[in-house]
Amino acid sequence: MPTDSITAAAAGSWTLGDRAVRRMGFGSMRITANPDRDRAIALLRRAVELGVNHIDTAAFYVSPGGTLGVGTGPARYATELIRAALAPYPEDLVIVTKVGFGYDPVSGFTEALTPAQLRAQVEENLRRLGLDCLDVVNLRHGRGSGPVPLTERFGALAELRAAGLIRHLGLSNIRPERLEEVADIAPVVCVQNNYGVDAYREQDEFVRVCGERGIAYVPFFALAGSGREAGASPEQGEAVRAVARAHGVTPHQVRLAWTLHQGPHVLAIPGTGDPAHLTANIAAAALRLTPEDLALLT
Repeated sequence: MPTDSITAAAAGSWTLGDRAVRRMGFGSMRITANPDRDRAIALLRRAVELGVNHIDTAAFYVSPGGTLGVGTGPARYATELIRAALAPYPEDLVIVTKVGFGYDPVSGFTEALTPAQLRAQVEENLRRLGLDCLDVVNLRHGRGSGPVPLTERFGALAELRAAGLIRHLGLSNIRPERLEEVADIAPVVCVQNNYGVDAYREQDEFVRVCGERGIAYVPFFALAGSGREAGASPEQGEAVRAVARAHGVTPHQVRLAWTLHQGPHVLAIPGTGDPAHLTANIAAAALRLTPEDLALLT
């Protein structure tokens, strides 16, 4: 499949609140691991050149010393790289960030549980991105979040939304029933969970429910593949490879295409630090799977 001329527009669009995004986006977690800062910046710019207008990031996407915990240099934050690469931002660019975990140069990675800690992370995102208002903030619900109810944490972000620091809210790493808990607090425009053709298929029903409610479903680790994440199926991995061979594409491209085939509300945010992989990932926006392909991948 030719790739150079394919842009993210081939995947179509969805609306996060009042912000339209192309369904093929870019996840920024991996760019912090690139020891070459200029290369990371060039990759972000290339993603936008290829039509990406939805960039996913987080307050806790950071590599101490520049290479995932190795090295002695200053911490490298994805949000700072995004600002260096893309500010002043294109009018149609939507940056979606997450709070709920954080990074401190002294204590390392920590959970942000209290309203004060969440506000500090929102303010950190604003400062590092150079923005006055964040387009979308996802609250990541972690295992250690039990002592502080989700409603209290989400309510704290809703207050920041009312104050004009956040435009829209989402949730990450949640079970379906959590949507009901926050339904009366503020609208949820997206859910970001672990999901892919090779793993966590128990989320299929949740994907459907989100679509019925007009909520974007944004899988992370969609490229992990068989054996990379708990719940992965070797049989499904072989099916991915068979479909890839039939279309003359890579298994990664099949996984991304399958993701986009799950509904018009499902968004892809593959991340990479390699320019060639970036081009191939975005080219998957144009890959159309047949009913037979989809049946094999079910």
